This record gives sequence, structure tokens and C-alpha cells, in this order.
Amino acid sequence: MILESYLDWYRDGILEKVKGLSDADMKRRLVSSETTLFGIVHHLAYVERWWFQDVFAGRDVTYAWTDEDPDAEWHVADTITSDEAIALYRQECEVDRQITRAADVEDLAKHEKFQDMMLRRIMVHMIEETARHLGHADILRELIDGATGQ
Repeated sequence: MILESYLDWYRDGILEKVKGLSDADMKRRLVSSETTLFGIVHHLAYVERWWFQDVFAGRDVTYAWTDEDPDAEWHVADTITSDEAIALYRQECEVDRQITRAADVEDLAKHEKFQDMMLRRIMVHMIEETARHLGHADILRELIDGATGQ
């Protein structure tokens, strides 16, 4: 399916951008916001979980964020390493691939607030979300060690 191919291309791009970096470089703040490579990977893991597992499949899953800290997945924590964040992202992507492969793009979400949303729309949104953060990651990686490219 073309949507899955595009999404996987951007997912792979995220993993390429962080390949070979130390935990310190992954968690290094290089811009005025809290955006780090660690934060991007950690955020995308939970966004994958939200859209595919919770919204589309209707599963009861947990998140890093809370009402008190709605951006918790972006914060660099000492309780999780960058390798663990990358492993979580890989795991969430694989679970989501299984969900999308077992469904049709016209299937509707099960989440009560999104019941009119087709899987196709979720996939297009995730392509946009992942591609946007890949652009951020590209800039951050270049600032860390000069590495550029696809």
C-alpha cells in the first residue's frame, strides 16, 4: 500500500537521523525550545500509539503525558535512555504496521471522538507528522555533527 510505504520511508528516516549518536547528543538542547532528537523519537512513539492503537483500533493504552504535563514525552528524562526511546519507537511502529495491514484504509476509527475518521486519514496525518519531525531531526543532526542528507 502506498500510504504504508511513505510512512515507513519517513519512519526509517527518523531512525537514520539518530543512528550512531550518544545518549548525550540525543538529549542535547540545540534550540530555544525543548526540542531534542530524544524528544522527537519519544514523541513520535506516543503519537503512533495514540493514532493507530487508541484512536483507530480502540485499544486501552498508556502515555507519557498527563493532564498536569501534556508535553511530558518531549522532556528529557534520566529515567529512560535514548536507546530505550528508539526501541519504544520501533516497537510502536511494528504494532501499528500489524494494525494497518489487518485493516482496509476505509475502515473507521473506534475511538468515540473520531468514529467518522478513516484509517486513510490517520495514515496521511502520520505521514505529515513524521515528515515534519524528520525535518526537525535533520536540522538537529546537522547542528550536532554536520551530518546531512536523506
